[in-house]
Amino acid sequence: MTKIAIFSDSHDQVATLRGALAAANAAGAAVLLHCGDLCAPFMLRQIGEQFAGAVHVVFGNNDGDGRLLQSVAALFPQITLHGIYAELEIAGRQVALIHYPEPARRIAQSGQLDLVCYGHDHTPLLEGVGRGWLLNPGELLGLQGAPAWALYDTVSGAVTPMSV
Repeated sequence: MTKIAIFSDSHDQVATLRGALAAANAAGAAVLLHCGDLCAPFMLRQIGEQFAGAVHVVFGNNDGDGRLLQSVAALFPQITLHGIYAELEIAGRQVALIHYPEPARRIAQSGQLDLVCYGHDHTPLLEGVGRGWLLNPGELLGLQGAPAWALYDTVSGAVTPMSV
């Protein structure tokens, strides 16, 4: 059984990120997906130092220093930067992540994926689309509401909204 933590839009909120990482570790997450807008590279360093499992990150519209993000990621073998889109197989589940909602919906509508994750609009969403879920885990920023993330269970296919 693999549990996947899904984060998005952390926007340099270090204390919130630390809390979410501690909660993801406590929940038994073995994989972490981040749907963009970490913002500063020090956020990626925090993830690398606090989460030992596999980490997959896509870029958002506010991730400005791609070269430094790559340099930080290179320090942590568990971190993979995917550019603007990633499609992965995790514990037999087909998972995609992208920052933007419109392409995420179209990708989910293809019916080929179990979980499609996105961020950008900071609005939590969990909707059955195609054979799987379209998910915005919410924002770690806390601008539009309480900081939120999500936990996906690859065995049951269940998504659990989480708060920090």
